Amino acid sequence: MKLVLSTLVFTGAALIAAFVPVTATAGAVNISNPFGAFNLQTKSLQEMRWDSVIRQQYDFSCGSAAVATLLTYHYNLPTREEDVFQAMITAGDRAKIQQNGFSMLDMKRYLDSRGFRSDGFKMSLDKLMKIGMPGITLINTQGYQHFVVVKGLDQNHVLVADPAVGSVVVPRAHFETIWNGSILGARSYANIARENFNSDRDWRIRPQPPIAKGVSRAAIGPMLLNLPGRNELGK
Repeated sequence: MKLVLSTLVFTGAALIAAFVPVTATAGAVNISNPFGAFNLQTKSLQEMRWDSVIRQQYDFSCGSAAVATLLTYHYNLPTREEDVFQAMITAGDRAKIQQNGFSMLDMKRYLDSRGFRSDGFKMSLDKLMKIGMPGITLINTQGYQHFVVVKGLDQNHVLVADPAVGSVVVPRAHFETIWNGSILGARSYANIARENFNSDRDWRIRPQPPIAKGVSRAAIGPMLLNLPGRNELGK
């Protein structure tokens, strides 16, 4: 693993749209039967994509949104994108940032200022999977460079938090063609980072039948325990 510190910058672009799940409609589902009526709250697929990603507010702010996402959802440290943005643009070269966007060096300096010992690393996806920690990386999509957070991966897919479109599951073979092999990661609080890497919560947006993605079943279990079973109409 080769240690690098890159001043890579982005011009702002979404990850490949083909890998973004189709949008469904949010709302409540009413289920009625002879024994009662039940109301289940549902969440749209688009809303689920943003459950653990902070959206970038400006064309050139994917870097600050990526940092806020990393701290909020992988280090349990709620952080607003606007706070990261203001801190990094104040400490950096404002004119250069407005023209080219934040660099990996800007993000490292911010993370260090928050008590995280961060560095840029050159590594393979296999090495990242072995380490088991999230990080910020730069991808190239059709000539545009864009910062995203690697939230998890397995042998066939990479789960990324894209500040422009939300969480996306990308075929690993394709991801290998659009990233540069550099990861900005923190050495501090590694135990917390590992607990929030490859989490089931984040992998929920993996392609599966629409009804499975659109309905959260977390609250159904206790309700089903109290429903009448077969030949138990008097229950």
